[in-house]
Amino acid sequence: MSSLASAAVPAGADARLLVRQIAQARDSFLTSGVAPRLLRPVVAQSWRRSLSLGLDPQAVQPPVELDGEQLRGYRSAHPLAAALPVVRRLLVDQAAEAGLLVAMSDDAGRLLWVEGASTLRRRAERMAFVEGACWSEARAGTNAPGTALALGQPVQIFAAEHLASVVTGWSCAAAPVHGPDGRVLGAIDITGGDEVAGVATMLLVRATVAAVEAELRACAPAGAAPAASTAPRLEVLGRRSGVAVNRAGATGLRLRHAELMLLLSAHPEGFNGDQLGMLISDHRTAAVTLRADLSRLRPVLAQIGELQLGTGPYRLLGDLTTDYHDVRRLLAAGAVRQALEVYRGPVLADSTAPGIEALRDDLARQVRACILASADPDLLWDYANRPDATDELEVWLACAAVLPPGSPRLPIAQDRVARLDRELSW
Repeated sequence: MSSLASAAVPAGADARLLVRQIAQARDSFLTSGVAPRLLRPVVAQSWRRSLSLGLDPQAVQPPVELDGEQLRGYRSAHPLAAALPVVRRLLVDQAAEAGLLVAMSDDAGRLLWVEGASTLRRRAERMAFVEGACWSEARAGTNAPGTALALGQPVQIFAAEHLASVVTGWSCAAAPVHGPDGRVLGAIDITGGDEVAGVATMLLVRATVAAVEAELRACAPAGAAPAASTAPRLEVLGRRSGVAVNRAGATGLRLRHAELMLLLSAHPEGFNGDQLGMLISDHRTAAVTLRADLSRLRPVLAQIGELQLGTGPYRLLGDLTTDYHDVRRLLAAGAVRQALEVYRGPVLADSTAPGIEALRDDLARQVRACILASADPDLLWDYANRPDATDELEVWLACAAVLPPGSPRLPIAQDRVARLDRELSW
């Protein structure tokens, strides 16, 4: 699966030509329902999810769900309020000078702050890109903050890649923000013209998110180490299916139950039936099949702990910890060695559910990137010798580069680099 965080406009591409090609691809898709090859998979999948909810591209109007005192009170109490000075320092001042907008949303896609160039803000008001409006994928169709929250990954949306016709003249780049406990708090977004869809903007957004998450960790209350959690636990790493662990012991789960539990725990805001069906199957899951799967999940949740399945939207009610979230929290805290110890292997290796594949690929990329950035010889050696990295040329190159002269590991790493280089050259 290709990276969802890749630039919408690759370096060296002709942006004007690409605008016309994507517009044609959009018209073709909306007429035939078939995604042209030119279209990025992340966009085609988002369009399908949006259309499955009954959104009309010509009539999408994001609703304003918070305003006045309600908005001011809600955002002043929101955890992201503590990070607002960081965002203003790193993004807003530059955005205003560059004629761009910066927005921060909550985890439901509601815009809490929209700042930047005043002329652009007035233009954005005409498409309801205003504070208090809900720009979730379910309410606004394909857009960077909404789609980033839907997938839990950074996303760029370029021009006609937007589903709503009124937004096709804009481009945006956004990434989700995680709190110290690993939960998604919201998203940070840059919105403007075609230039927003380049590589540099995505890097800037991700760097700002990293700074915000560091600030939130620094602001978290200090104190004694928390007591061991008594909440039930879902283990999905390095397993073909999942295992539920509680005080009574460990219980193997059906793959579908593990998939649903992980997706629901990774998206506490929940899903409607169509959204969840699209994440479970490449083909739209029949409503009756999904309802049957969820019905069978309810007694499993009750058995492993005080968990319930909420409806309208479907969501988990109760506390559930997962090894997937443990790795993400450790990486965010810079504890890369501990994260690798918890990361026993890919997420639910037997699953072909699109939503699980996205979580699997994203976590694998995060682990790999943090280990490469560490430049720690022992850490790189341990990772390079894992089954999921043993054929990674870049990992072995990094390993050979940091191993000290005279290390007995160095000739092994150099030999592996030479072998992989030959194989990739064939």
